[in-house]
Amino acid sequence: MMKTAVGLAALLAVSVMPGLVQAQGKPVRIGVLNDMSGIYADDQGPGSVIAAKMAVEDFGNRLGVPVEVIAADHQNKTDVGAAIARRWYEQDSVDLIVDVPNSAIALAVAGMARDQNRVFIASGAGTSELTGKSCTPNSVHWTYDTWAQGHSMGQILAAQGGKRWYFITADYAFGKDLEKNAAEAVTAAGGTVLGSARHPLGTSDFSSFLLQAQASGADVIGLANAGADTVNALKQAAEFGIGGQQRVAALILNIVGMPGVGLAASQGVSVVSAYYWDRNDNSREFAKRFSARHPRGNVPNDMQAGVYSAVLHYLKAVESLKSAADGRAVVAAMKAMPTDDPLFGPGSVRADGRKLHPLYLLTTKPVKDSRGGWDFFTVTGTIPPEQAWRPLADGGCPLVKG
Repeated sequence: MMKTAVGLAALLAVSVMPGLVQAQGKPVRIGVLNDMSGIYADDQGPGSVIAAKMAVEDFGNRLGVPVEVIAADHQNKTDVGAAIARRWYEQDSVDLIVDVPNSAIALAVAGMARDQNRVFIASGAGTSELTGKSCTPNSVHWTYDTWAQGHSMGQILAAQGGKRWYFITADYAFGKDLEKNAAEAVTAAGGTVLGSARHPLGTSDFSSFLLQAQASGADVIGLANAGADTVNALKQAAEFGIGGQQRVAALILNIVGMPGVGLAASQGVSVVSAYYWDRNDNSREFAKRFSARHPRGNVPNDMQAGVYSAVLHYLKAVESLKSAADGRAVVAAMKAMPTDDPLFGPGSVRADGRKLHPLYLLTTKPVKDSRGGWDFFTVTGTIPPEQAWRPLADGGCPLVKG
């Protein structure tokens, strides 16, 4: 299995050298590690590689050495992902690993980055443990996390009358963490969790889980999963006629999943996201460039936009130090300087590695109001950073003093 993974990494390797860069000194190497062929391939996959390359190109020839982007498929298998990360850090001189959907793999990579004194930036991973007890001085959590997604949706829907919840949850660290955080928000708002059903990654038939949720009498059926699992669950919920008195809440649903769900089947669905391609002129300009390079013409989602934003900030930190050699020093520089880019705007990286920026409430458009194409959502609210993210003192990160 490792041989297959390593071979795939080599096949997917690409090199990005801005035109004026001369091959002098050690190149900076960035590895995009994600799901290229499974349930998260649309959410990250080649799109995250495109975003990383665009960031390198937009940063330009400011380091004086080549910046190389390589990529590999972790197949959603912890042993495969860990083997690739270890090889990259120990043998292939990779300075930064970025993206890494699948929280179990991300937690393993965070530990390796600490041990090897390299850098890890999670954009696709969700678990809030990356800035909690498992935080490291070598890792940053960029785009979203389960605390923010779960608490935001739990609070919003409970305030709208959704007080009785039943969860359909992906049976691994990410799904359990997402359910836990949403449940905390629901109970804090005076609601009740009636139960949950756990499903394996890559489930195609959600009928038994949906029937359990429907029979529970819950006001809200919370989907604590992502990618193709969420798409399949939403489509089947619509086919079963679940709706009306019961609301289906997709805690993680982004733009690239919407063609598979369809606008008619997702009426009334609200999601929380750090980025939406049609929010402003900067997001639209980036989406136009990204879509022109994507093999299927997809617009970017929040996690792919996060890869772009994260790589830009990482390169600024390397530029300030004039070296990528000391991963701990690079992350310290990333925390010391404010973040700012066209997609996420001004922000910062907190002591626990949490990247701070606003989140946006997106609501599906009525079918009659959509222009077609990728016009699925309207931005209906903004959650400021001080409300969006877990308070620094509550995470249990050992890097936080006092």
